[in-house]
Amino acid sequence: MTTVVVLNGPNLNLLGTRKPEVYGSTSLADVEALCRTEAEGLGLALEFRQSNSEGELVDWIHESGREVKAGRCIGAVFNPGAYTHTSVALHDAIEGIELPVVELHISNVHRREPFRHHSFISPVAVGTVVGLGVHGYPLAIRALHRISLAGQETAS
Repeated sequence: MTTVVVLNGPNLNLLGTRKPEVYGSTSLADVEALCRTEAEGLGLALEFRQSNSEGELVDWIHESGREVKAGRCIGAVFNPGAYTHTSVALHDAIEGIELPVVELHISNVHRREPFRHHSFISPVAVGTVVGLGVHGYPLAIRALHRISLAGQETAS
Protein backbone atom coordinates (compact mmCIF):
# COMPACT_ATOMS: atom_id res chain seq x y z
CA MET A 1 0.00 0.00 0.00
CA THR A 2 1.27 3.45 -0.88
CA THR A 3 2.05 5.73 2.05
CA VAL A 4 1.55 9.39 2.84
CA VAL A 5 3.89 10.86 5.44
CA VAL A 6 2.84 13.57 7.89
CA LEU A 7 5.77 15.27 9.62
CA ASN A 8 5.42 17.65 12.55
CA GLY A 9 8.17 19.86 13.89
CA PRO A 10 9.05 21.34 17.26
CA ASN A 11 6.48 21.87 19.98
CA LEU A 12 3.67 20.21 18.08
CA ASN A 13 3.80 17.49 20.73
CA LEU A 14 2.26 20.21 22.96
CA LEU A 15 -0.74 20.64 20.67
CA GLY A 16 -3.92 20.92 22.70
CA THR A 17 -2.21 22.47 25.69
CA ARG A 18 0.13 25.12 24.22
CA LYS A 19 -1.62 28.39 23.36
CA PRO A 20 -5.07 26.90 22.73
CA GLU A 21 -6.26 30.38 21.71
CA VAL A 22 -3.90 30.12 18.71
CA TYR A 23 -3.65 26.37 18.02
CA GLY A 24 -6.92 25.05 19.46
CA SER A 25 -7.48 22.28 21.98
CA THR A 26 -7.08 19.29 19.67
CA SER A 27 -4.18 17.03 20.64
CA LEU A 28 -1.56 15.67 18.25
CA ALA A 29 -3.05 12.20 18.79
CA ASP A 30 -6.41 13.61 17.62
CA VAL A 31 -4.70 15.09 14.55
CA GLU A 32 -3.14 11.70 13.81
CA ALA A 33 -6.61 10.10 13.96
CA LEU A 34 -7.97 12.73 11.52
CA CYS A 35 -5.06 12.06 9.17
CA ARG A 36 -5.44 8.28 9.43
CA THR A 37 -9.13 8.50 8.54
CA GLU A 38 -8.38 10.70 5.52
CA ALA A 39 -5.48 8.53 4.33
CA GLU A 40 -7.44 5.29 4.67
CA GLY A 41 -10.35 6.83 2.77
CA LEU A 42 -7.94 7.50 -0.09
CA GLY A 43 -6.47 4.01 0.05
CA LEU A 44 -3.20 5.21 1.61
CA ALA A 45 -1.21 4.06 4.61
CA LEU A 46 -0.18 6.80 7.04
CA GLU A 47 3.22 7.45 8.56
CA PHE A 48 2.74 10.12 11.24
CA ARG A 49 5.76 11.56 13.03
CA GLN A 50 6.74 14.45 15.29
CA SER A 51 10.18 15.62 16.39
CA ASN A 52 11.66 18.59 18.18
CA SER A 53 14.98 17.82 16.47
CA GLU A 54 15.86 19.47 13.16
CA GLY A 55 18.32 16.69 12.30
CA GLU A 56 15.73 13.98 12.81
CA LEU A 57 13.31 15.85 10.55
CA VAL A 58 16.04 16.08 7.87
CA ASP A 59 16.59 12.32 8.15
CA TRP A 60 12.86 11.64 7.80
CA ILE A 61 12.68 13.91 4.74
CA HIS A 62 15.54 11.98 3.12
CA GLU A 63 13.85 8.67 3.96
CA SER A 64 10.51 9.87 2.57
CA GLY A 65 12.13 11.11 -0.63
CA ARG A 66 13.72 7.70 -1.21
CA GLU A 67 10.32 6.08 -0.63
CA VAL A 68 8.73 8.41 -3.22
CA LYS A 69 11.42 7.50 -5.76
CA ALA A 70 10.74 3.80 -5.05
CA GLY A 71 7.01 4.36 -5.69
CA ARG A 72 5.99 3.48 -2.14
CA CYS A 73 5.08 7.01 -0.98
CA ILE A 74 3.28 10.01 -2.48
CA GLY A 75 5.11 12.66 -0.43
CA ALA A 76 4.74 14.49 2.86
CA VAL A 77 2.46 16.91 4.58
CA PHE A 78 4.87 18.94 6.69
CA ASN A 79 4.16 21.26 9.59
CA PRO A 80 7.69 22.45 10.35
CA GLY A 81 6.60 24.63 13.27
CA ALA A 82 9.14 27.33 14.12
CA TYR A 83 11.72 25.73 11.82
CA THR A 84 9.64 27.20 8.99
CA HIS A 85 11.25 30.56 9.62
CA THR A 86 14.79 29.44 10.44
CA SER A 87 15.80 26.22 8.71
CA VAL A 88 17.78 26.32 5.52
CA ALA A 89 18.66 22.68 6.30
CA LEU A 90 15.03 21.57 5.94
CA HIS A 91 14.68 23.60 2.74
CA ASP A 92 17.82 21.99 1.32
CA ALA A 93 16.72 18.48 2.36
CA ILE A 94 13.35 18.82 0.60
CA GLU A 95 14.94 20.31 -2.48
CA GLY A 96 17.84 17.87 -2.56
CA ILE A 97 15.75 14.70 -2.31
CA GLU A 98 12.94 16.20 -4.46
CA LEU A 99 10.27 15.30 -1.92
CA PRO A 100 6.76 16.49 -2.83
CA VAL A 101 5.72 18.49 0.25
CA VAL A 102 2.57 20.32 1.19
CA GLU A 103 3.58 22.82 3.88
CA LEU A 104 0.98 23.15 6.60
CA HIS A 105 0.39 25.61 9.44
CA ILE A 106 -2.48 25.39 11.90
CA SER A 107 -2.54 29.14 12.55
CA ASN A 108 -2.51 31.88 9.94
CA VAL A 109 1.17 32.79 10.23
CA HIS A 110 0.57 35.89 8.09
CA ARG A 111 -1.65 37.37 10.82
CA ARG A 112 0.97 36.81 13.49
CA GLU A 113 4.36 38.31 14.37
CA PRO A 114 6.36 39.60 11.38
CA PHE A 115 9.14 37.02 11.84
CA ARG A 116 6.57 34.30 11.09
CA HIS A 117 5.75 35.76 7.68
CA HIS A 118 8.82 34.29 5.98
CA SER A 119 9.05 30.59 5.17
CA PHE A 120 12.17 28.73 4.06
CA ILE A 121 9.90 25.78 3.20
CA SER A 122 7.39 27.45 0.85
CA PRO A 123 9.82 27.86 -2.08
CA VAL A 124 10.34 24.07 -2.22
CA ALA A 125 6.76 23.01 -1.38
CA VAL A 126 4.19 22.00 -4.00
CA GLY A 127 1.61 23.95 -2.01
CA THR A 128 0.71 25.39 1.37
CA VAL A 129 -2.26 25.13 3.72
CA VAL A 130 -2.32 27.93 6.25
CA GLY A 131 -4.68 29.02 8.99
CA LEU A 132 -7.40 26.38 8.73
CA GLY A 133 -6.68 24.83 12.10
CA VAL A 134 -6.16 21.10 12.37
CA HIS A 135 -8.73 20.67 9.57
CA GLY A 136 -5.94 21.66 7.21
CA TYR A 137 -4.23 18.29 7.69
CA PRO A 138 -6.85 16.16 5.89
CA LEU A 139 -7.11 18.84 3.18
CA ALA A 140 -3.35 18.73 2.67
CA ILE A 141 -3.37 14.93 2.45
CA ARG A 142 -6.15 15.06 -0.13
CA ALA A 143 -4.29 17.71 -2.15
CA LEU A 144 -1.05 15.71 -2.09
CA HIS A 145 -2.96 12.62 -3.22
CA ARG A 146 -4.47 14.49 -6.16
CA ILE A 147 -1.09 15.96 -7.10
CA SER A 148 0.43 12.46 -7.06
CA LEU A 149 -2.36 11.10 -9.26
CA ALA A 150 -1.87 13.95 -11.72
CA GLY A 151 1.87 13.17 -11.80
CA GLN A 152 1.15 9.50 -12.53
CA GLU A 153 -1.10 10.48 -15.43
CA THR A 154 1.65 12.65 -16.96
CA ALA A 155 4.26 9.93 -16.46
CA SER A 156 2.10 7.35 -18.32
